[in-house]
Amino acid sequence: MTQLSPMRLSLLACALTTAFNAQANSPTQAPAKIEQISIFGSKNPLDTTPGSAHQITEAELETFKYSDIMRTLASVPGVYIQEEDGYGLRPNIGMRGTGQNRSEKITVMEDGVLAAPAPYASPAAYYFPTSGRMQSVEILKGSSTVKYGPRTTGGVINMLSRQIPQEALAGKIDLALGQDGFGKLHTYAGGQGERIGAVAEIYRYQADGFREINTVGGDTGFTKNDALAKVRVNTDSTAAYQQSLELKLKFADETSNETYMGLTNADYQASPYHRYSASQKDQMTTEHKQVQLNHIIDFSDTLSLSSIGYYNDFHRNWYKADKVGDESLSGKGIQNAADFDAGLLSELEVNVKANNRSYLAQGIQTELNWLLGDHDLAFGLRYHEDEMDRYQWADSYAMDANSVMLRTKSGVPGTDSNRVDSATAFAAYVQDKISLDALTITAGMRWEDVETQRRDWGKKNPGREGHPDKQVESQFNALLPSLSATYQINEQVLILGGVQKGFSPAAPGNAKGQEEQSWNYEAGVRYHQDAFNAELIGFYSDYSNMHGNCTAAQGCDDTKLDNQYNAGEVEVKGLELSLAHEFNRSGAMSFPVKLAYTYTDAEFGNSFESEFETWDKVEAGYKLTYLPENQLYISAGVQSQNWQVTVAARYTDEMRTKAGAGAIPADEVIEAKTLVDLSARYFVTHSQEVYLTVDNLLDETYMTTRVHGSIFAGKPQTVTLGYSYKF
Repeated sequence: MTQLSPMRLSLLACALTTAFNAQANSPTQAPAKIEQISIFGSKNPLDTTPGSAHQITEAELETFKYSDIMRTLASVPGVYIQEEDGYGLRPNIGMRGTGQNRSEKITVMEDGVLAAPAPYASPAAYYFPTSGRMQSVEILKGSSTVKYGPRTTGGVINMLSRQIPQEALAGKIDLALGQDGFGKLHTYAGGQGERIGAVAEIYRYQADGFREINTVGGDTGFTKNDALAKVRVNTDSTAAYQQSLELKLKFADETSNETYMGLTNADYQASPYHRYSASQKDQMTTEHKQVQLNHIIDFSDTLSLSSIGYYNDFHRNWYKADKVGDESLSGKGIQNAADFDAGLLSELEVNVKANNRSYLAQGIQTELNWLLGDHDLAFGLRYHEDEMDRYQWADSYAMDANSVMLRTKSGVPGTDSNRVDSATAFAAYVQDKISLDALTITAGMRWEDVETQRRDWGKKNPGREGHPDKQVESQFNALLPSLSATYQINEQVLILGGVQKGFSPAAPGNAKGQEEQSWNYEAGVRYHQDAFNAELIGFYSDYSNMHGNCTAAQGCDDTKLDNQYNAGEVEVKGLELSLAHEFNRSGAMSFPVKLAYTYTDAEFGNSFESEFETWDKVEAGYKLTYLPENQLYISAGVQSQNWQVTVAARYTDEMRTKAGAGAIPADEVIEAKTLVDLSARYFVTHSQEVYLTVDNLLDETYMTTRVHGSIFAGKPQTVTLGYSYKF
């Protein structure tokens, strides 16, 4: 990988630990608050946030024990999910009409740090934190996202990893087995001493897959390992300033036998869970490493400074069929694969490309919080660098009559794609939360200054000798104001409203270097009384320019991958409703229910032609792609002291795969679907639990995507049985 400008962890540690005064043999010190890495807390209570705010707690995560973040987020209004592999390995998540492709249009964080492999240079997130090991998940949309860039239009997801237990020793062992070879091992242990605390965690899950490769068979599943370790040191009670220093280390790897080769319509109708034999070599391998250093110092009860230094290294190689019978997958390649398996072709040539890429993201960020009378001030800075290094090649195979693939030619690394996209960004923000009795006004301003670069050595210079054949540099900045307010009518009712300028940086592949900008408005009401909670928010986003990023996940032509296109004006409006109530909460048996509904209307405001396949020729008024008009989630449960049963259903309206208006053509529609999941738990003791989960309880057959014009089926009914022990 090309080396970025030097940022040594030793220097970060020195900067973060200035004035850190650790003294031994001191009284027990309570661990520092985690609010430096979380969105919500005592300084920003969830119930009074001036925007759409949701938190999925550890207790809620335990109900279904999902390892798929997209199933977890289905309960949150205003969030759109687009399934792909059935296990959530590479999630497609959007918010408020942004589009879901590889979660590229939202800000995803883990413990307050950007999680995408290269959030500025290559926004499509082919890595996503393992959601099954998270302790809670925070979702924030609206004007309050000014603190969390670079993408501020849709919203923010912050995933909080395992925190160091406050007990001297605590931990958990969770084992599960299920259909299609599914297996899970999740364990952690840690504790807090007088001044030193630590925790270590391992999360491994795997499956053989629910698809079957024609003729040759084979594994279509995955294996993923995720390991985490944290160590924290606190000052003692006699120190002049209370401080905490925490080191976080994380490693993850994955091998998944996934493909972009879906089925023709005829084959999907006949055998939705089959795969063509031409996809038998398709496999992705990944490795992710992270170092994060957190420091917090409390100068007083009203003044604190928190800082984070981070380093993320990610590598992936998706070895997958690129051409079949000398035709691309977007052309006649998939039909050729279908014809071969049907016996209409006696032999077949398959090109398999090594989509080999390395990513690096590193930086330092800091926030000063100052409570000054009625003003709660926050000042933040972040310096960030990232890059994506594409160094790819393609191998050729011949398939015989028995569907065996024999390599006929080995490609030379760097002779297919050979370029580096990089970015350097500086961000700063200030936010003032002013409390005036029942009225709270929050005013903020964010500044983003970004430089991007693309260096392309071409296919004939794998050694990268001399200057690149093509070099494109771009520089841009944006000033992003926000203003919001809440008014507490009484103890139960709060009204809210806000406006902000949205922003998404132009990637190096944006020929015009034009950033995405919008003005976003929201207004609503929040109600809380005893066991009943409700929130109703209307939103409107007015884009002056919307981005579309060309990825293989959308079926883009290989020559255009990672290019970014501009759509100009887009209008998105919608409604978010959430309700939750626990009937008979104080009784021996209670009945929790939850509802989340989202209505979205999004259309282009101008006519244009684009090389971006999903847009193509657009007329003003055309609807956006992969965006359902209606979404509905309902869960209902019954629970006692010893057991709990919960059923969750989610309805997703039909979606179009190409921009258009009116009735959706049959070959461009993702049909509407309703999926039901079941969770049953029995608490053997206060520390032991046996559980049963069923995904897709009614075993509905449904399509997820139409990548390259072919159809993928979602995961069928899957039963999992598990045992958990906490200590």
